[in-house]
Amino acid sequence: MIPAKKSLGQNFLHSMGAVHAMVEASRVTKDDIVLEIGPGKGVLTEFLLKTGAQVIAVEKDDRMIPHLSERFGGEVTSGKLKLIHGDILDMSPKDLGILAGKYKLVANIPYYITGELIQKFLETDTQPSLMTLMLQKEVARRIVAKDAKESILSLSVKAYGSPKYIQTVSAGSFNPVPSVDSAILLIDNISDQFFIESNTTGQTASLPILPFIKAVDGCQSKTIDSVPVGGGILNPPPRVLSTSFKKGGMDSQEFFFKLIKAGFAHKRKKLIRNLETIAEKTTLENTFSALSIAIDTRAEDLDLKQWKTLAHALK
Repeated sequence: MIPAKKSLGQNFLHSMGAVHAMVEASRVTKDDIVLEIGPGKGVLTEFLLKTGAQVIAVEKDDRMIPHLSERFGGEVTSGKLKLIHGDILDMSPKDLGILAGKYKLVANIPYYITGELIQKFLETDTQPSLMTLMLQKEVARRIVAKDAKESILSLSVKAYGSPKYIQTVSAGSFNPVPSVDSAILLIDNISDQFFIESNTTGQTASLPILPFIKAVDGCQSKTIDSVPVGGGILNPPPRVLSTSFKKGGMDSQEFFFKLIKAGFAHKRKKLIRNLETIAEKTTLENTFSALSIAIDTRAEDLDLKQWKTLAHALK
């Protein structure tokens, strides 16, 4: 028996129902390539292999590699399963030999890398076609805006794909048992089309998503005292990332994220007041009027399309 490592944030999923739901939500077929992050003892890996798909499993814990190699010896020999020992955050999808839009990412991930992991695979030029992730329930609910109120978190993810809350997974579905419930989140139809359409130069630029990372970290720090991360507590803390903005000038993508970050800077203030760091008050009033946005609107009340329109108008 291999015990969970708190330092690696391991919570081993043992609910067959939850595993089945993840595979079903991912619509995995025998023709797919699936990237699994943190296979652990291989419960999800087994279900993925049963679909006939080719699975690339990246595992950071060196103790798990011999276990997985023995459990899935036949699949490793046949090439259906490729085991890679390493930290996915230090790897590029290209290093794994996978192409943009030609693979699906399915993973029960440590909570403390949630923001960084989603950033990595949404902003890369080698994006998956979809991502199905086991997340902290509160984070998943915020991404899909369950309360009908948008956030930096929900808008950032929706700019790259279509998030869908699949189901809640109780804390008892894991060993050791975390202190909060989890949820299965599907991010479908992933692409950078939203920003390509926004870019008036016709060129595709880097995809900055730093505000999203900060939103995830904020959710963790405000909603619970200690975050279960796969099988432990928030340890170490999330890494601080640099932006991926272009140097010199301001492209549409940078401006979009700068705008929503300013809009949500002070939640109790009206949106127009928050945006006075972006444009003059008179300009904002005229723009709001032209776009039929009420003066007393708050940032959380605008949907993604409205934010895009507002960004175009102000830029």
